[in-house]
Amino acid sequence: MTLPLTGVRVLDLTDGLGESCGRYLADLGAQVTKVEGPGGARSRRAEPVVDGVSIPFALRNANKRGIVVDLDDPAGRDRLRELAAESDILIESHAPGLLSERGVGAAELSALAPSLVCVSVTPFGQTGPYRDWAATEQVLYALSGVLSRSGAPGAEPLLPPAGLVEETVGMHAAWSALLAYYDRIHTGRGQVVDLSAFEALVHGFDPGFGTQGSAAAGRSDDFPRNRPDASNFYPVFPCADGYVRICLLAKRQWRGMFEWLGEPEEFADPKYDTIPARFAAADALHPLIEALFATRTRDQLVAEGATRGVPVGGVLSLGEVLTTEHFDVAGALADLEIATGVRARVPTGYVSIDGARVGIRTPAPEVGEHDAQPQATRETPAGEASGMRQRGTRPLDGLRVLDLGVIVFGAELSRQFADYGADVVKVENAKFPDGLRQSKRGAALAASVAWGHRNKRSLGLDLRSPEGGELFRRLVAEADVVLANFKPGTLASMGLSYDELAALNPRIIVSESSAFGSVGPWNNRLGYGPLVRAACGVSALWRYPGNEDLLCDGSTVYPDHIAAHVTAIAVLAALIQRTRTGRGAALEVAQADTALVQLGAQLVTESLRPGTVSAPGNSDPFAAPAGVFACAGDDEWCVVSVRDDDDWVRLCAAIGTPELADVPAFRTRAERIRNRVDVDAVLGEWLQTRSPAAAVAQLQAAGVPAGMMLRLPELLTDPHLAARDAYTVTHHALLPKALPTAARVARFSAISDPPLRQAPAAGQHSREICEELLNMTTAEVDRLVDDGILQPPVTDPPLGVAASTSR
Repeated sequence: MTLPLTGVRVLDLTDGLGESCGRYLADLGAQVTKVEGPGGARSRRAEPVVDGVSIPFALRNANKRGIVVDLDDPAGRDRLRELAAESDILIESHAPGLLSERGVGAAELSALAPSLVCVSVTPFGQTGPYRDWAATEQVLYALSGVLSRSGAPGAEPLLPPAGLVEETVGMHAAWSALLAYYDRIHTGRGQVVDLSAFEALVHGFDPGFGTQGSAAAGRSDDFPRNRPDASNFYPVFPCADGYVRICLLAKRQWRGMFEWLGEPEEFADPKYDTIPARFAAADALHPLIEALFATRTRDQLVAEGATRGVPVGGVLSLGEVLTTEHFDVAGALADLEIATGVRARVPTGYVSIDGARVGIRTPAPEVGEHDAQPQATRETPAGEASGMRQRGTRPLDGLRVLDLGVIVFGAELSRQFADYGADVVKVENAKFPDGLRQSKRGAALAASVAWGHRNKRSLGLDLRSPEGGELFRRLVAEADVVLANFKPGTLASMGLSYDELAALNPRIIVSESSAFGSVGPWNNRLGYGPLVRAACGVSALWRYPGNEDLLCDGSTVYPDHIAAHVTAIAVLAALIQRTRTGRGAALEVAQADTALVQLGAQLVTESLRPGTVSAPGNSDPFAAPAGVFACAGDDEWCVVSVRDDDDWVRLCAAIGTPELADVPAFRTRAERIRNRVDVDAVLGEWLQTRSPAAAVAQLQAAGVPAGMMLRLPELLTDPHLAARDAYTVTHHALLPKALPTAARVARFSAISDPPLRQAPAAGQHSREICEELLNMTTAEVDRLVDDGILQPPVTDPPLGVAASTSR
């Protein structure tokens, strides 16, 4: 199998943050060369370390080559210049200004190699007041608004599991790198990309001002200061052998649950068909469900739920995940050598291409392992450097994407292409409306539609009718990409499998996604993000220690957003390959695989040391003092992470107790971890008298990673995000006021920010698309409308709704 990025050469100068970017590009076939200084990267010592092997390093650097280049030596800098001139993409995570001070920054390398794409991945970006701040994953959770929504009401906020931040940032870096590279294919010129991890988390993990799950219809929009009571969103119930979670979102799902409960009279009122009514009645409804589930096993409840159309999923521990038959059969987990003499149960990778899983092929390199081996010869895609397109145009102009996607994943995936120039046609059927269009009672439009479907067109079409299917096939014949996230087998059942579509258009790329993939005993399970988290071990780690039935991941839809980005990267890689081969591809991404890969360090550690990994709460098992600390004020918190002994010395000086740096019980990291309670108390006492912002400013000035817990409204006025213009506003004629929205995630030197054409009404462009793309007459369109096959909007779009986004 020829992987889609074969021939693309990547220089990877990341150390910790951003390493997963190069790993995914390598999975997809790029030759990724990891460049380390003498002695190796700091990340080679990143915890957890088992048998001398850093598990995060091993996972995030598999499939790469490894060389040593000393950037403090003139000869080393000359070597880097030579490598850059021979490469397509360079990714680095050095502190802002460090490479430029040595004459090998993005500006210098771009002048030397104008076709090079340079991607900088830093905690806060190259500009702004936080530019030089230090950060850890925990600090980024605090600043990004994620922490403020995690935890139980009245309790301290709870840090999510480690690893999700780095992988989220890495995926946004990979998308940005390939988008700039795709632009280079058509313009012949590279560019510089500035990616801030802070903004990647704010806009890309589970944005407060972005596409939200169906449960948002039952939530309050008043932004309470305390943690939301998220237990009702995706509730968890004990059963005979553990715990299960349910997702009651669609009317038909509730009806299945109502019948399962024996149709209790108190819930017979049709008002309970709505999410808000069920949320309001949770105190009466949930005890009935708990009594029903108490004597049944997880497998029995999952099976019965599937029969009744009620999404039910087991809450699995890490140990159970590692031995789950489905992940073994699907190939999502495999026993592999991650370092010399070290084999473990490992998440293999994110994506399958043409039926073959793409993942780990070789272990992470030893320091300098490939110093004597030259880079492979670069393959130039057909049309590259031809000057066929002017720089500054949108890189995906000219592509047409047929979007069958639904809810958060579907909206986020196709939006990536719509935002950067593709003509995205959302194909939707009024008989089976997209759950994302389920708005709060009385609202004309769900805010998530405005966020998730901007820059798209809408075609109302009954795909299940013979004529509707034929119209879709005619569109496929001239399209580039088809996106779907139905239950496996759905496209094939409608005569729209990849093989059938490729027979019409050999250049078509078809991406299918589902909760658990098409292979394995769970392939037909009903799946939503909350059930995926529960099945993959994320939920079991996202809780307070010792409290198994209080899962604290109910306010997020992870991994929907980031799984959509994982898929977008794979689609873009296939488009890059098509510039060389002229042929399309069949892609598949299971959301579960995204969660497994991003929780990889914990899963691998548990496989090597069974029983050692559990929910850490807010205590970092590998550092102290570290965690969430109360500050002066009502429910005010900040996160501080003392990474090493140097951080400890700096912290002691910053809080006015330099003598503590030499106290034997606190002097080394190992001693501080052993005396965690005492060392946390020292920091906690100092923080309690200071506001979060003042404390963080003082600690960051000393070089200590710290971040205040920002609530969602505070993101809109945060000085750093404001300085980087991270937010803009989007308008919609069906909404009473403008919505804050992401202006971008990465900043490109030659790609403009996405436009803000408002999301279409369902079926708004049905006539336009049939007449313009299929050359149908008005009479033909009218007949299809009369027959219910073609579906125009229920009413004419209101004033202000864009009439067309055709190209």
